[in-house]
Amino acid sequence: MKSEVCVLNRPFSKFLFFAFILFMGISQASGQDVELGIEYVKAGEYEKAKSIFQKLAKNKDIAGSIHKPYLQTLYKLKEVDEAEKFLKKQIKWSDGNPFYLLDYAHLLEEQKKKEEADKLYNQILEKCKVTDELTLKMVNELSNYQQYDWAINLIEKNRLYFKDISKFPLQVGRLYKLAGKPQEMLEEYLNFGRDIENREILQGMLQDELRDENDQALLEKVLYAKVQKFPEDSYFVEMLIWHLTQKKEFFKAFVQARALDKRFKREGAQVADLGFVAYQNKDFSSAGKVFEYLVKEYPKHQNYPFWRRVLINSKEEVVKNTYPVNQSDIRILIQEYTKLLNELGINQRTLEALRSKGLLYGFYLNEKDTAVAVLESAIKLSTGNREFVDKCKLDLGDIYVLKSEPWEATLLYSQVEKSEKDSPMGYEAKLRNAKLSYYKGDFELAKDVLDILKQATTREIANDAMNLSLLIQDNTGIDTTDQALKDYANVELMLFQHRNEEAMAEMKNLVIKHKGHPLEDEFMYLMATTYLKEGKVDEAIEKLEKIVEKFPTDILGDDALYILAKTYQEKKNQPSKAMKLYQELLTKYPGSIYGAEARKRFRNLRGDTIN
Repeated sequence: MKSEVCVLNRPFSKFLFFAFILFMGISQASGQDVELGIEYVKAGEYEKAKSIFQKLAKNKDIAGSIHKPYLQTLYKLKEVDEAEKFLKKQIKWSDGNPFYLLDYAHLLEEQKKKEEADKLYNQILEKCKVTDELTLKMVNELSNYQQYDWAINLIEKNRLYFKDISKFPLQVGRLYKLAGKPQEMLEEYLNFGRDIENREILQGMLQDELRDENDQALLEKVLYAKVQKFPEDSYFVEMLIWHLTQKKEFFKAFVQARALDKRFKREGAQVADLGFVAYQNKDFSSAGKVFEYLVKEYPKHQNYPFWRRVLINSKEEVVKNTYPVNQSDIRILIQEYTKLLNELGINQRTLEALRSKGLLYGFYLNEKDTAVAVLESAIKLSTGNREFVDKCKLDLGDIYVLKSEPWEATLLYSQVEKSEKDSPMGYEAKLRNAKLSYYKGDFELAKDVLDILKQATTREIANDAMNLSLLIQDNTGIDTTDQALKDYANVELMLFQHRNEEAMAEMKNLVIKHKGHPLEDEFMYLMATTYLKEGKVDEAIEKLEKIVEKFPTDILGDDALYILAKTYQEKKNQPSKAMKLYQELLTKYPGSIYGAEARKRFRNLRGDTIN
């Protein structure tokens, strides 16, 4: 009986085998046709592609694999009716696949059938809202069709369905951006940043994406509105402080940081950080206001002595960078340092204040003996702090240069060179010794040292060494005495010693004496920068304009043009003139080190974004 069954089943098994082989053959042939049709599409031969796809589209199992290329083919051939028939069949076969519905909705829109298309979009949203994966895939497809509002609506439906209004903030934010709705975009981005782990990501995105001045202004407006609406929420205040700090509007940032500090009793931590950033960015006026608040509000804080010193340092920088320097203001600063030292005593935390006081006496009041006495007392009181002692020795060396006692100065510089060997301070001491040799006219010795320092680890020292080395190299050997360079070095020494009137009188003579010499433009440039320091703006402009006119191809051509533009912008309040000069610099000197800053200033004056 068993064998009989086997005999009866043999023909049926053979039939299945041949059916399988036939099926495989058909499948293989169909696959080859699909690939051939796609190649025709890539080649732009749409009629040939259509003839292949039209046959394949009749097969329910194959139609899905040619869906996109067949639609593309029909659109290219403008056979809309055929495309509609194909889509309807696909939707029926797939039981309402939402991605086929989307293609059909797009087709209806192209035919100006908006109501029918909207019905389909609503169906799509209902089908896709139920899973995150389906939602995000459909959002991507809707974006490809530039249907940003429908994509946003889909995410909103997903949020309601899952009862989570905070889902997908970045995706929605980008969709709002693409839809041309920047305020809504910012709302979503700010929601994303609420999680502290996302804060840095958000800030990076805002820096990258808000390059338009209007967008930046809108962010500021939105943040101010949020701060007013949610005064107890520190997040929006912190974001506003960050934004204002990025724009280097430190005083505005301080106003917000102060309010945050008082409201949440943070004991000055964030305010102090802002103050240091302002100081590092040379906004000494804002830094002074920050530290003035800190020393007033927190007199018993452990950082009070440090804050107090930085406050006076900030005031000092404001005074020293306001030309001409007012000696009465210098004396007030010295009084503040004296008060600080009397109040807190002389110790490791206040020694820097004592050092600053000595430098003010030496460099700004011309009381050099007092400066020496103060610095020597600071060294004695330092109780073995080698780094501080060596800083004071460098300062003392500078004071002895002011006193025209170079041998005392070089002795101190050499001590620091030995003590701080292979360190930035040691390189600085070596640079000052090289400058002493330069001032004395020993150019060969100076250049030997400077050429070593060009390899220094700090960029500032290396740059200074390279510039002075090039000056010596370009201006020695022109005559047997090198008299022009000796005169130039002597004038630089006078300026270092604050003998400005004497130096200016000498330069006026030397410009005539060395007319036609390669150093002529250097003399004029030195006169211009000295005039600026003395607040004689018109005289400075006259010299700078002469350099720009007579020496445009010399090494100081771009320097003079940049400072001239900056002077018209900041001192003469002539933005249009400044813009013209910045543009000239960018055109004439495309490789200038001032290029980036000139472009930034030009765009700022024009009203563009600054980043």
